[in-house]
Amino acid sequence: MIDSTIFENKTAVYYTLGCKLNFAETSSIGKMLVEHGIRKVRPGEKADICVVNTCSVTELADKKCRQAIRRISKQNPGALMIVTGCYAQLKPEEVAHIEGVDLVLGAEQKPDILKYIEQLHKSEQDGNIITSPTKNIRTFSPSCSADDRTRHFLKVQDGCDYFCSYCTIPFARGRSRNGSIASLVKQAEDVAAKGGKEIVLAGVNIGDFGKTTGETFIDLIRALDEVEGIARYRISSIEPDLITDNAIDFVATSKRFAPHFHIPLQSGSNNVLKLMRRRYDTSLFRHKIELIKQVMPDAFIGVDVIVGTRGETDEFFNESYSFIESLDITQLHVFSYSERPGTQALNIDYIVDPKTKHARSQQLLAISDRKLHTFYETHIGHKAIVLFEHARKDGKMYGFTENYIKVEIPYNIALSNETRLVRLGEWNEDKTALTIDGNVE
Repeated sequence: MIDSTIFENKTAVYYTLGCKLNFAETSSIGKMLVEHGIRKVRPGEKADICVVNTCSVTELADKKCRQAIRRISKQNPGALMIVTGCYAQLKPEEVAHIEGVDLVLGAEQKPDILKYIEQLHKSEQDGNIITSPTKNIRTFSPSCSADDRTRHFLKVQDGCDYFCSYCTIPFARGRSRNGSIASLVKQAEDVAAKGGKEIVLAGVNIGDFGKTTGETFIDLIRALDEVEGIARYRISSIEPDLITDNAIDFVATSKRFAPHFHIPLQSGSNNVLKLMRRRYDTSLFRHKIELIKQVMPDAFIGVDVIVGTRGETDEFFNESYSFIESLDITQLHVFSYSERPGTQALNIDYIVDPKTKHARSQQLLAISDRKLHTFYETHIGHKAIVLFEHARKDGKMYGFTENYIKVEIPYNIALSNETRLVRLGEWNEDKTALTIDGNVE
């Protein structure tokens, strides 16, 4: 039994790095703390407890995590510093030696965070606690973001069985596992009951949904599509070999799933895809893109690409560049390859120097800018349904269309978390969003 009296009048601050899944899990941690009387800090207030949820997808991500931990510790002197997430899971000893860290929380220990806080509170000894993160993670912990955002992130799956040659995420997250469709539908219903309008399905490898329960991803999205009160769902990153043609066709005719896809390519060279141990080739990837555009011509398609991976010769990069240029996609998310200890990619001899990685990144980012600009331009003057968000910035508020076009209007609190049919206008001043042609009623 947790002694709740030790949490009275305590405050907490939360900082999340990395993927949508981390945001959902941070929210769940925050909910547990709130239920025991620990409230979120107000602006300008010092926190008694700091929770940093980390990422470890690249060496740069590790560095950003260390910087964030140190910065937040300095901003909240004397606070209890708790570090969790992939960096804490993969390198607990390294995290424990960062000045200010009190608790390194492994993936399986997140549900027991209150127990560890109580243990630290009652302990008179100095030093920190490492919760011995396990390598073989078996459990699925449900999570759904519930902050003041319009958009919620619903964790539907965790872990990965793919073991791509460059990636450590399976070591940090464990094997693929998921919640049941019934439990996830219940969480979506809870979001709707609280006024949430948009849900993003989050996970490490969400197309692999069903390993735990014997269900399928298409069964999941069909069930979620029937939840009343949710205006729209978005599918977060999903592997091209796991998003079936049937699932694409379903999204095209569904009531609530947005024509918005995020599909990792990683390389447009079949030779590099083999070195990466990816489970598809460029012909399959092209087929998926063409099918999406055939049944949803206005769909937004974001694509992940890694440049400078070991083995990516100039010839292979040029193949990748040409393939990506030829695709009818909307935006690229470009990452420079980062050496990760324990990965099979370290056995590949050919190494790309940092200067070349940077140059290749800039080439692909230029493609991305052109394609995104063209996509926005083609929608100027069209009508679209926009879901406006709560956030206010410099007297402006923003919303997104179903196909993820960002829209800017003067702030109007009455439009927060509301959907409106509008006509898309011209670019805003810094060309990061479209304006509205006419008034919003």
